[in-house]
Amino acid sequence: MIMQTKQLFKNTDFLTESEINAVVHESFSGNFRGEKVLVIIPDHTRTLPLPVFFKSLTTTLVDAEQLDFLVALGTHPSLSESQLNKLVGVSPAQRRSEYKNIRIINHQWENPEALVSIGTFEKDEIVALSGSSWHPSLPDRINIRINKIIFDYDHILILGPIFPHEVIGFSGGAKYLFPGISGPEITHATHWLGALATVVNTIGIKETPVRLMVDAAARKVSVPISLIACVMDGHDLAGIFIGDLFQAWEQAVELSYSRNISWKQRRFEQVLSCPPPMYDELWTAAKAMYKIEPIVEQGGQVIVYAPHLDTVSLAHGKYIEQVGYHTLPYFLADWDAFSHYPLGVLAHSTHFRGSGMMVDGVEKPNVDLYLASRISREDCEQLNLKYIDPAKIDLNAFIDKEEDSILYVPDAGEKLYRYRKNE
Repeated sequence: MIMQTKQLFKNTDFLTESEINAVVHESFSGNFRGEKVLVIIPDHTRTLPLPVFFKSLTTTLVDAEQLDFLVALGTHPSLSESQLNKLVGVSPAQRRSEYKNIRIINHQWENPEALVSIGTFEKDEIVALSGSSWHPSLPDRINIRINKIIFDYDHILILGPIFPHEVIGFSGGAKYLFPGISGPEITHATHWLGALATVVNTIGIKETPVRLMVDAAARKVSVPISLIACVMDGHDLAGIFIGDLFQAWEQAVELSYSRNISWKQRRFEQVLSCPPPMYDELWTAAKAMYKIEPIVEQGGQVIVYAPHLDTVSLAHGKYIEQVGYHTLPYFLADWDAFSHYPLGVLAHSTHFRGSGMMVDGVEKPNVDLYLASRISREDCEQLNLKYIDPAKIDLNAFIDKEEDSILYVPDAGEKLYRYRKNE
């Protein structure tokens, strides 16, 4: 196990493939001889040069008895074989030949047979971890279940990027365990706790109630864990931090804070936020709202422009269609009517709809939210979203218009936009 964090980062430039290979080799060569190693990796909704790391790790850990990869899907849909191949950058022929002994496995969050309980959080601990964000809508008891395959291995490597995150503050680290490869109970509970804390008071903040809960759950895992924490800047790798699960994550957060937050000296009346095609469901494309809300004027407008998008959520769509998109106070004002829905779905709903309040029984969101996608006007109305025909969006009306209180955000979803008054 690596005791001291190895760091490789650049303040303004990016890392090359040869630099990635060198730090991976230096960190792991000969460390796991004769051991079974499981690498937990993100799916396609996270930017990372995963094919480079896959090749580097498989080359470096040739003396491991077994090397496999587990995709931390959380509650995202499973990937097909062709999608798994694309994810790690190999061809079907390579999977059958040079990588035939390496498994690439989907997490099965809905399959009870794939999960095992490693403990519980009882009410007193839930209240303590939640702090001022605790609310009686949270469960009194949380069963901490995780993919049982991890106990077939001698060591776990978590590989993934660190970004500002709407539920936990900054992603990565132990989040690849909970909810990455966990059961639904802790997934729903942590997401609802994040909703209670609100996006604006969570995103881009290092210490949050959800981070405390996720880290507490991770400490119950008995298999040794090391972390490869990556910091991206757009599609380029800015830094790698390899070492202890918690220490490497903390050091990576400092770089993410400087590379993944764009500070604006004003708030905007209108924002065109454009999630890229890697977000193929509104469940993930909603990040285009999460990362933008902190810089929108009260009463301002956000247009999520995603002409590629035609699906709300394969896993959770039926619930979202029933609930729609609403602010947190809307749900809490009539909790008995919504308490039977999955908490993670309600959390997603509030995160996308943004902040707001109830005034005389009427919901008053802070931001006017529009969706311009292949999801129809009728479906948007059912979801409590305003519709714009994407074909009628003129990008030129938004580009380079910051002086007019209009902001254009391409590739939205990973970089956080925040307001800071120029002193």
